[in-house]
Amino acid sequence: MDFTFSDDQIALRDAVRSFLAAEAPREYVRRMAEHDDAGITPELWSRIVDLGWTGLLVPDALGGLGLGIIDAVVVQEEMGRSVFPGPYFSSAIVATLAARALGLDDRLAALGAGTERGTVALDEAGHGDPIERIRVRASGRGSRHKLDGVKPMVMDGASADWVLVPARTRDGLQTFLVETRGLVETRGLVETRDLIERPKGNAQPVPSLDVTRKFSRFEFDETRALLVGPLGDHAQLWRRVADDAAVLLAAELIGVSEAANALALDYAQAREVFGKPLSKFQVTRHKAVDMLREIEIARVAVHYAAWASAVDAPDREIAAAMAKAQAATAANYVTAECIQIHGGVGYTWENDAHLFLRRAKVDDLLLGGQGWQRERVADEYFATL
Repeated sequence: MDFTFSDDQIALRDAVRSFLAAEAPREYVRRMAEHDDAGITPELWSRIVDLGWTGLLVPDALGGLGLGIIDAVVVQEEMGRSVFPGPYFSSAIVATLAARALGLDDRLAALGAGTERGTVALDEAGHGDPIERIRVRASGRGSRHKLDGVKPMVMDGASADWVLVPARTRDGLQTFLVETRGLVETRGLVETRDLIERPKGNAQPVPSLDVTRKFSRFEFDETRALLVGPLGDHAQLWRRVADDAAVLLAAELIGVSEAANALALDYAQAREVFGKPLSKFQVTRHKAVDMLREIEIARVAVHYAAWASAVDAPDREIAAAMAKAQAATAANYVTAECIQIHGGVGYTWENDAHLFLRRAKVDDLLLGGQGWQRERVADEYFATL
């Protein structure tokens, strides 16, 4: 099986890499992390929209590029390489995957055109299966419902126009759309305003170990929401969305690992110890080889999982779990070793090594941590014996 990218995909990779190097260098990433609530400037988001990347996964009939998950892997690897701080993953990837699965054509068209940004409130407190952990409940009739519960970590929740919320109902797991454009920010708190009934819930920005990605805590208190998607239970639909999003998050981790590896090797070749470069010492060379091994094993797993999803292969689910687990393992290892190779300077705020470690740690936990993903693989494997 050939895992090399096509000529078009290589051209896409080169275009994304050069664009991010010019428009989102590390100085920009730090500025967005430290001083911007949205994580991206309107000007940069507009340029990404103009390039068509927000419509990467939007069908061409709805104005998008109509590309697939393998093409999205190409882009996500480069986003990880630059530890891109904006809402690209939450809106152009996760919200788009969910809207496509739910058949929300009007929202897909707006996402692709960049006139709206969406996000998904999936993860809840606890560990293990992100679908089984859902405790937010919805009650109502017809399309109008009210939500109660907490979504503690919603990616780019404060800057999205709307959020898709999977919640428990009498009919199982269903999906609800909450408009956030009417929310008003007050003293760091985004509060739903309603002249008849208050409170209706709030969404407050919360800190994260990953300073480059923005999160919000959504507290629903009879918050009005619109039931969307097909009739019946949406659990399997959300499992597919979570798997595909996890594969693309794993692709981001490949880019994170490669960038951390390059940073470590550049430092090892430039830093002299006892009259010779640090890269000449055996312990450093062993670390470099181990880092490369972890990256390449993870890369194969991610690329295979993307192909399995694209063709709907029988082993798609186990491939997605293996990819997320291996990419997270590799990224945690490589980013930690990057700091070790740097020594004391690697622990300082001014050095970029910690940005990669932070992204790796948080990406590991999103959409199912590596421990649960490995448990999935073991369950599938032992079921065949």
